[in-house]
Parts: sequence; C-alpha cells; structure tokens
Amino acid sequence: MLLKLSLTLLFLACLFLVGICFEIDKKTTKRKVQEEEMKIAQPDKRLTAIAKGREIVIWSRRAKPRNDMGCTSIGGICQSNIYICQGRYLKDKCRGEKSRQCCMPAAAWSALCAGSHHNRVRACDSFGCGGFNSRSDDRIHKGIDIVCGDYGIINAPFSGNLGGPVGRAVGDSVQYDGVKLYSKVHCVKIFNIRPYVYFGSVVQGEAMGYLLPLQERFSGITSHLELQMCDGSDPSPFI
Repeated sequence: MLLKLSLTLLFLACLFLVGICFEIDKKTTKRKVQEEEMKIAQPDKRLTAIAKGREIVIWSRRAKPRNDMGCTSIGGICQSNIYICQGRYLKDKCRGEKSRQCCMPAAAWSALCAGSHHNRVRACDSFGCGGFNSRSDDRIHKGIDIVCGDYGIINAPFSGNLGGPVGRAVGDSVQYDGVKLYSKVHCVKIFNIRPYVYFGSVVQGEAMGYLLPLQERFSGITSHLELQMCDGSDPSPFI
C-alpha cells in the first residue's frame, strides 16, 4: 500500500514538472516572436541614421542661400532678373525667389593673344564668320573667334583654374583641341589651343599654351582661337 502511494506521488510530481517546463518553453517562444516583430517594425538604427543624413544633404542642396554673401563677396549685386544687367546673371547666389539673381558687372578680360592690346573678333572669310550666333553651313556659331597667329602664345584672360581637356564635334568624331578655364564668376572653353598643362591654377595674363596652326588645314582662313562660355551664353561683354 505504501509503495503504491509513493509511486502515485512520484507520478504526480513528474506531471507537475513537465507542466512547468512546457509553460516556460511557451513563454520563451512567445518572447522570441515578439522580439522578431519588433525588429521588423523598427529598422536598424544605423540605416535610419544614414537615411536621415541623406535627407539632410538633399534638403541642403535644394535650399536657397540664407544671405547675399555668395554674390556680394565676388563683386555682384542681387536683383530681379527682369532688370538689365550690364554683364551677366549668376544663379543660386542670392536669397529669396529664383528670379532674384546675382548681376556681375562686365569686367573686361585681358587680351588672349600675346602681343595684342585687345581681343579682336575674327571677321568673315571664305570659311565663315567669328561672331556669336553667326551662321555657317547651316550651323549657328555659339562662340566667338579671337584673331591670333598660328603658334601664337595664348594668355589666361582671367585668373582661375584649368579644368582639363574639352572636345567638340567635328564631322562624325570628337576633336579634343581645347581646355576649360573657370573661376567663381566665369567658365569658358578655349579651342584651337595646345595648353602647357591641363590642370592647375593660372593668373590673369599668364601664358597657358599656344595656338594650333590652322593654315596647314584651312589655307587662307583667319587664324584664331575660339571662346565658348560653359553655359552657352555670349562672351562678348567680357572681351
């Protein structure tokens, strides 16, 4: 009788322990599921910080300047672009509406061709004309040709930085016979030139290179270099 009672108690104790283990396992599984759901609902903090950083960068790029220092520091005046500017307008340098832009006065550049006292625009010859927007062979000339002799030294028209070689379409190919010169105010492409270097800073009047010979390819043409503003505008006010 005592043996049966002992076995019964032992059996009940085993059932009690099994129930406790099952309950603990159930709670553990439930906690793991909740943790996984929280991970899914809340993305990684590092990724969230990166995303917020990108949003800040995008916003700062789109934001307008808080003041006019970007214009006044380079000698310009902020005004509505409906007014005539005796020079050219620069964008994104003035606070306020988009129509409020930086008017830069037309400061004359130095003579590009060494030995010349001024920049002389190429007149019309049998190969075309050198003025801005002049027509030649159903093509509109979007630059200005400055007269200079073959192999003549070319000087920097303003102080700035050289931005590497630039090319233009010649027939079905691209001809890299130019260099880009830029500053905070101006950006111009100079063609028909062989620069001494393609990168680095130059000061106004410094020798940049020499004019490539045109007479060898186009006999009778007025030898010249070609100026093109990077934004396609007319460089006439500056030469």
